[in-house]
Amino acid sequence: MTDLPLAPDDGWNSLYIAGDWIDSGERDGIPVENPYTRTEITTVPAGTEDDVDRAYEIAAEAQAAWADQPPQARAGVINAALEFLGDHREEIAELLALEAGSTQVKCEAELETARGMMQQAASYPFRMDGQHADSITPGKENIAERIPVGVVGVISPWNFPLHLSMRAVAPAIAAGNAVVLKPASNTPITGGLLLARIFEAAGVPAGIINVVPGRGSEIGDAIAGHEIPSVLAFTGSTEIGERVGEQAAGTAALPALELGGNNVHVVTENAALEQAVDGGVFGSFLHQGQICISTNRHLVHESLYDDYVDALADRAASLPTGDPTEDDTVVGPIIDESQRDQIIEYVERTVDAGATLESGGEHDGLVVEPTVLSNVDNDMAAACNEHFGPLAPVISYASDEEAIELANDTIHGLSGSVHSEDMEQARRVADGIETGMIHINDQPVNDEPHVPFGGMKQSGIGRYNGEQILEEVTTTKWISIQHEPREYPF
Repeated sequence: MTDLPLAPDDGWNSLYIAGDWIDSGERDGIPVENPYTRTEITTVPAGTEDDVDRAYEIAAEAQAAWADQPPQARAGVINAALEFLGDHREEIAELLALEAGSTQVKCEAELETARGMMQQAASYPFRMDGQHADSITPGKENIAERIPVGVVGVISPWNFPLHLSMRAVAPAIAAGNAVVLKPASNTPITGGLLLARIFEAAGVPAGIINVVPGRGSEIGDAIAGHEIPSVLAFTGSTEIGERVGEQAAGTAALPALELGGNNVHVVTENAALEQAVDGGVFGSFLHQGQICISTNRHLVHESLYDDYVDALADRAASLPTGDPTEDDTVVGPIIDESQRDQIIEYVERTVDAGATLESGGEHDGLVVEPTVLSNVDNDMAAACNEHFGPLAPVISYASDEEAIELANDTIHGLSGSVHSEDMEQARRVADGIETGMIHINDQPVNDEPHVPFGGMKQSGIGRYNGEQILEEVTTTKWISIQHEPREYPF
């Protein structure tokens, strides 16, 4: 296997198209900054619409030969990529810390979820089963084949850049497709160019993965609305996702959208308080709350409300904050200034509306303190918006029916959690919440490579992981064979 440089400042100033690393030339540059120090790590080229066109054309040209490869060849590339990921785990974790502000626990979680998805993908070439069916016409045979869709476009986000790119790219390649990937401009290395290096080292043929970094405002529509891809996989905000979906549907491409969330952590009167607080801390503060499935609202029964708020605030105040490269740091930096300012604004507006600041609320550079807010209503800024930060607004409720009503009072339906030692109650509440995923006696941040992942309502279309993502990146083709002469009515 070819060994390639992975240092943060080592040769990332390129696009990757047709198996070639293309220098930025006269293209604009996009500075890649460390969100903790705000120092520049490197610069990557801002891809153009011409680059997008070429990447898609190359992908379409290369795909047929790749689809004709035997399943063991395609599985072998995924397994080789897995080996590369394992061999370079420390360098990749460093890249995630420096570019995405990932703490050590978040790096470990992201690497494991990426590995799990790749392990699943390695099995896909052997799982593309067909179907044989009798015909209503005498002497005819029906065959339904599962085949790759052709070219898959991928637009990935900055929060879990490696995993959320890999969960679309690896299944697409394994199933016999070619890919054009546009990573987020905040994380073009770990969300894009790194994947090119991984699959190049794994021996994927030229043109099967193409990476075009660039600003969404400049090439997002060109990626999403291009006539070549048959599937467009997007992970990001609901607002942008709706536009991406419209662009993809305009060319009859299948939009596979995982969008925003406003996830609840419901703590019933029958909850084990300590366990519920443990889940609340993890669900709100992992990766600074910058996760689509993080806890956005804590709904706590009035009988446990004060004790829960006190315990949550104490735990939040004790979490180590600062440099994500330090082993003990739990809460690192927000990705950039605009995101930080939005979070602080939500806190200020929520306090102005009558909430109580129990802990946190301040920031040092881009490090926002873990913040707990009590006496919150569902319509306050930190609760009704997807705040995407280390905020824990806590809302009181009086009955299961009220908890379900509060939980569903949102355009989103991505994830959630319910705590109760009464399993009948837990299932009743969980069943009543309109969400694609919900976890009993846990918290909302869960992702397993063999289990369907996705949302309801305005949290997305389609599912990732397991058999569901294989269905997204393949299609069925009906072939009938008339074995003996057929009689026609005219």
